[in-house]
Amino acid sequence: MFSCQNQLEEVVPQTSLNQQLALSDPNAATTLYTGVYASLRNYHGTLLNLGEMRSDLWADGLFTESEDTGLKQYWSHNISATNVPAANWGGFYNLIDRINTVIKLFPQAPLTEAQRKSALAEMHGLRAFVYFTLLRTWGGVPITTEPVSSVDNLTDLYRERAKAEDVMKLIKSDLEQSLTLFGGSNAFTTKRVYWNRAATLTLKGDVFLWSGTLMGGGSADFAVAKAALEEVKAIPTLGLQATYADIFDATKEVNNREIIFALSFEKNEATQSAYGSFLVNTTQAGTLVFDPQPGPAVPVSTVFPLVGGASRVGLSQAMITRLTANAADRRPRATFRTMHRTTAGNPVAGVMLTKFIGRVDAGVQLYDNDFPIYRYADVLLMLAEANTKLGNDPSADIMALRTRAYGAAAPAFTNGSQQANMEAILDENLREFIGEGKRWFALRRAGDAYVFRAVSPQYLQQNQVYKLVLPISVGMLNADPKLTQTPGY
Repeated sequence: MFSCQNQLEEVVPQTSLNQQLALSDPNAATTLYTGVYASLRNYHGTLLNLGEMRSDLWADGLFTESEDTGLKQYWSHNISATNVPAANWGGFYNLIDRINTVIKLFPQAPLTEAQRKSALAEMHGLRAFVYFTLLRTWGGVPITTEPVSSVDNLTDLYRERAKAEDVMKLIKSDLEQSLTLFGGSNAFTTKRVYWNRAATLTLKGDVFLWSGTLMGGGSADFAVAKAALEEVKAIPTLGLQATYADIFDATKEVNNREIIFALSFEKNEATQSAYGSFLVNTTQAGTLVFDPQPGPAVPVSTVFPLVGGASRVGLSQAMITRLTANAADRRPRATFRTMHRTTAGNPVAGVMLTKFIGRVDAGVQLYDNDFPIYRYADVLLMLAEANTKLGNDPSADIMALRTRAYGAAAPAFTNGSQQANMEAILDENLREFIGEGKRWFALRRAGDAYVFRAVSPQYLQQNQVYKLVLPISVGMLNADPKLTQTPGY
């Protein structure tokens, strides 16, 4: 208001972005490339919410503070055209634009041919993953494969929604381009936080299971999924960690053989923040106890004196009982702890998600666990799913996970009907991936009937198939006249 008012006519709004620096400066090109991964990490909470919170896992849970009403909208399916979670496509198009920029510029970037090919292979794989996330969440979405380099008019940004089939074509095309560019290299970085060939193959298995089940691909797509997943299974540097808890140990992330691709969190760089409502505040931690039965009861604040957060979402008593009924299963104890009151009977007060609890560092709780996008257990369970849907016996892959989880007490799996096998696979998926953003997408990939069996009809009824994908907001429709609402809303 008080600055110079002269020569304002010489001030020109910036309508273009200088992306050409990456074509002359290798450092700028490298920064552009690594910036994609920094951006992707910011979507941790979104990936968790979209992939898990609409399932049966956290529904009607026990909590000690006021409920997280935002997350409740997901699991209660209180979703409509006027109550839209994850507006603006979850913000994913900002990430897609960064990926598109690398794909556009890197063929001429001043890097070695090997560096260019590797980066492009990663970006095509990542773009396929992001579009697959969009497809699973909204169905048909706008397709854009060119970066935004200039904006002369707002209408330049308008995009209509493509058909779901066309989005799937783009995903499968990106997968093949990624595999071609990777060649035969199955190399990993020491921390597996860069996309790699095994990640592309695992995503390919995921994608073709989805298209085979939900988009008419049938047995042909299941066979493609099986072949891709078997190729990952054969990579000698991958396998199950002997101890389940070691998968998530922040001090054991280097050459973690179970991790295929993860989001990187590090001290002095970025730490996790998505689980604030799955913890407990410091005041209540002093009034609640772990393990009162058979005892001895241990104050929560003694075990985790520096953990801060809130208990605003949790597991229901029915879900806790289901997950802990077999005491030999080591996964629940490595995933969550039940917090109890000190009143008569020590009733369960809530649940503390400890899978990504981090570690104590210099007097603070440091939440620096990497977040797995794909790990070897995904491969085994998706391979079991592919074999089940092809009419084959999935026993070997299911038993591999059960043996790791239960040891010598592992319940034997008996090959049965397709539905019985799928229910067993989904039960293992539930136990393996709590807090990893997998349960809802696993139910969806299994087929609509499995979704409606798992989610309470109080929240999702069989005549509400349209609710399996999300609506878009009125604001989005008003801002872009080419958009249309998701069918059913």
